[in-house]
Amino acid sequence: MPPEPLLRVSGLRCGYGRIEAVKGVDLEVAEGEIAALVGANGAGKTTLLRAISGVLPVRAGTIRFAGEAVESLRPHERVARGIVQVPEGRQLFAPLSVEDNLRLGAFRRGRARTEANLARVFALFPQLAERRDTPAGALSGGQQQMCAIGRALMAEPRLLLLDEPSMGLAPTLVEQILATVARLRAEGVTVLLVEQNAVAALSLADRAWVLETGRIAHAGTGRALLDDPAVKAAYLGL
Repeated sequence: MPPEPLLRVSGLRCGYGRIEAVKGVDLEVAEGEIAALVGANGAGKTTLLRAISGVLPVRAGTIRFAGEAVESLRPHERVARGIVQVPEGRQLFAPLSVEDNLRLGAFRRGRARTEANLARVFALFPQLAERRDTPAGALSGGQQQMCAIGRALMAEPRLLLLDEPSMGLAPTLVEQILATVARLRAEGVTVLLVEQNAVAALSLADRAWVLETGRIAHAGTGRALLDDPAVKAAYLGL
């Protein structure tokens, strides 16, 4: 039998009020993969991540993580199991220092692990080490994104949910952030990526889905979707 995927979403439905934004989505992510969700604004990508992390209640369907049903768990219980989200817009605590923002990500870890994880984040993002005492609100957009990713890494994720990490960043910073995502995969972190730069996301992804009005319209490897004429015409501007 094939191994159980790290994440399995089946028949997932969720939304806001009377609006059902995700309409019966099925997807699987294997451990050690980068998986990407692409699609137009309003397609339901962020809503799907919010349901997986527990921020948004599930109306129907199941979410299994490492073989365990987690759809009824609260967000902090999912973090404890290794599901950690970097939200769209970063959502840092602007008055707090870089280091304090990072330490908030380790609230469930002991002192020794917190210090080891802090050293890891500073090695990954040397710019944060240089500005560890700077208020997060005074950082550039790229540095804030590094801080948001670093805060998530402090929680020792098995599955990192990244929501629009390149939003508002210059092209050189986008390359740096996506190179960091590839490095995290090499270090054993599984990544589910929502990204406005669909070409970059699909180029990086082991598997990917195109979400359209809450449903999966296309699925395959990142390379296959990059080469799909329908995907090129509708989503990639090619």
